Amino acid sequence: MKQALYVVLQDMTTKKVKCFLCPHTCNIMPGKTGICRARKNIDGILYSLTYNKFTSINMDPIEKKPLYHFYPGKGILSVGTIGCNFRCSFCQNWEISQADFDDSSLTELSPDAAVVLAQKYKSIGIAYTYNEPLINFEWILDTSKLARKKSLKNVLVTNGYINQEPLEELLPYIDAANIDVKFFNDESYEKMCGGHLEPVLKTVETCLKKNVHIELTNLIIPGENDSKEEIENLVKWIASLNNKIPLHFSRYFPQYKLDTPPTEKKTLVEAYEIAKKHLKYVYIGNVNDFNYSNTLCDKCGGVLIERQGYATHFKNFDKGKCNKCGQEAKIIS
Repeated sequence: MKQALYVVLQDMTTKKVKCFLCPHTCNIMPGKTGICRARKNIDGILYSLTYNKFTSINMDPIEKKPLYHFYPGKGILSVGTIGCNFRCSFCQNWEISQADFDDSSLTELSPDAAVVLAQKYKSIGIAYTYNEPLINFEWILDTSKLARKKSLKNVLVTNGYINQEPLEELLPYIDAANIDVKFFNDESYEKMCGGHLEPVLKTVETCLKKNVHIELTNLIIPGENDSKEEIENLVKWIASLNNKIPLHFSRYFPQYKLDTPPTEKKTLVEAYEIAKKHLKYVYIGNVNDFNYSNTLCDKCGGVLIERQGYATHFKNFDKGKCNKCGQEAKIIS
């Protein structure tokens, strides 16, 4: 455990504390945790239960995050723990995101050990992923500082639900992020996730302002966020920020508490076609058609990077440009 940041003692008598890490701003009584289940009030002091504690430590392709425009073809040390500040009924990783700390089997990994491990396996850096990483803020902040000193990259895979002050403290050490914009209306965020849309949008905008490479993911769920109107509103907002932000549409499969049938491929293709009218780089994940995983030149349409699953092949891309027409591509490699 480590004492948590962004917390205020609210009442000396009851020892109630208020956590300011994320927009929930939980009021937490002694012996209790916040919504994320990872931050516990112990006798008036809030502690991070997940500091140095992890469920998953793996080397993954960077494409698995998914990040298609950030060191494509490279491997990255990926770590995750338990807990989440959302309660998504459709969560694809619910076994760890909705787990309780006391019921979980966790492996020790200190910030120093994580950096050594990344170097040992010749990783490009460390990805904070699997569950919601930002609830383990203190460990990520400590580790990302050490990783930066060793010229390792720091990557977030996040729901983006964090307050601006802690986000801005962390971002100087973050190189890339995949942010999950789950819905483009507040009502669905509240009903399906127990959160709100606006803080997520602010996280995306702040990452852009701080020159963090970002890619966005949208899991399309039948009957929830698959209307043409919502998809068009989402992609127009992304385009208003930067039309070269990569967008990953992902196919939903029944998980956790939601048993809606899987997303039909035609729904994903329709979303892709809507998005391509406004954005340069659009992808579809969790389908067997790899054509929608390829990176295309936004000028001539030639295939720059061909993907089959997580296998990556450079075709017409070299030194940041398309070999066919010379167009620069927004790819960090």
